[in-house]
Amino acid sequence: MKALATRLPIGLSIVLVELGMSACNTTNPPVDTPSADEAMSGGETTIVNATSGSFSFPAPNLDDATLSKHVDGDAGFEALFVAGGPINAGLGPIYNNTSCRGCHVQDGRGAPPGPGEPLSSMLIRLSLPGDQPGSAPSGIPGFGGQLQTKSLRWLKPEALVNITYSPINGTYGDGTQYTLQKPEYHLTDNYKPLPAGYLTSPRVAPIVFGLGLLEAITDADLMKNADPDDANHDGISGRVNMVYNVQTKGLSVGRFGLKANTPTLLQQCAGAYNQDMGITTPVFPDESSLGQDQYPGKSDNVEVDMTTLKAVTTYTQTLGVPARRNVNDATIREGQKIFSDAKCASCHIPTMKTGTHEIAALSNQTIHPYTDLLLHDLGNDLSDERPDFVATGNEWRTAPLWGIGLTCLASGHTFFLHDGRARNITEAILWHGGEGAAARDYFKNLAIDKRAALLKFLESL
Repeated sequence: MKALATRLPIGLSIVLVELGMSACNTTNPPVDTPSADEAMSGGETTIVNATSGSFSFPAPNLDDATLSKHVDGDAGFEALFVAGGPINAGLGPIYNNTSCRGCHVQDGRGAPPGPGEPLSSMLIRLSLPGDQPGSAPSGIPGFGGQLQTKSLRWLKPEALVNITYSPINGTYGDGTQYTLQKPEYHLTDNYKPLPAGYLTSPRVAPIVFGLGLLEAITDADLMKNADPDDANHDGISGRVNMVYNVQTKGLSVGRFGLKANTPTLLQQCAGAYNQDMGITTPVFPDESSLGQDQYPGKSDNVEVDMTTLKAVTTYTQTLGVPARRNVNDATIREGQKIFSDAKCASCHIPTMKTGTHEIAALSNQTIHPYTDLLLHDLGNDLSDERPDFVATGNEWRTAPLWGIGLTCLASGHTFFLHDGRARNITEAILWHGGEGAAARDYFKNLAIDKRAALLKFLESL
């Protein structure tokens, strides 16, 4: 469990933590004492910290009762599950990881595996073709809706995953060449045959901090930014995903998950327990293997009770958001203007306001998440060809950009996009197609110093 002493109020001196990694630059960036609203990315939940632990601090404006629940949830988030025994029993029988933190290391972004490595902070969604638009994906008999790549020792994983990459070459407007890597996913060693034409969707674990603030944005505010028919003719036609809410037994606005396929953080946490770890809760009381060949054939009491589930949900709701850095730097200011001129802000909306939330610290905050939480068509190259409620294969929820410049320091890598194919921010931009094609082409045709300014701005977030 993280020490309570790591809770930093706004303006407190920055603790520098060195983290030795060879994959990327881990120098702690300087942090200005925020003097402007735009530096306070999470409003009053902002954490002034730029260390390897910058994604893992509780929001500084929590009351004592909420902070206590956050600490309890932290323990649940880090709990390591096992098959049996007096503590944290119930793992599996098939699963992807043994704890929440196993995928969300230091509450940060997951990454694809290296050559020959198993999936660790990445998963594969599965479904059958032919779903009606707006419906939940249909799981594959014998496999369900998510591939479990690990199992208890007396069973078999549903399948293993092998990823290969092929190069895609491109050229900037100034003639500079670049190379992207296109992944292909192959399921191997499956425990039983898969049907022809099955659909897959690879997804790396997203960041955990700031989620409560995104939950607190009202449905009305999300919907007012939607333009499904592109009525204003700007080439951007964000859509709301309408998804099944297990608590209300009806449809709700989706805002979590890489295709905005989950309406609330409680449902998100319960779903992760169930599908990622094979752990039952009152929200999803059935084993993930129910109806499959490897179902244990018995019905137990739920393995995580509602008190723990709600505490873990509170933890994901109340992690603070790291402050922006060096907002008054001249090059960063130039890059910020380029971001606007390129129309990146049409989807990555800089400023939102939260409404009323059951956690008072999250209510009525002016925040800077750089997202609209809407679905956007990013083109065929990024398509998983798998519908997910309203979302088509080409559509993905706009990823929040807050904290993106600290990804290397906190997560130890700079892999981005839904499957981590982009090895850095530049490649993430270059992969944009569809509604993002105009912004991508604007970036490609900038002079090299202008491209660098835009990247420096993004790294300040």
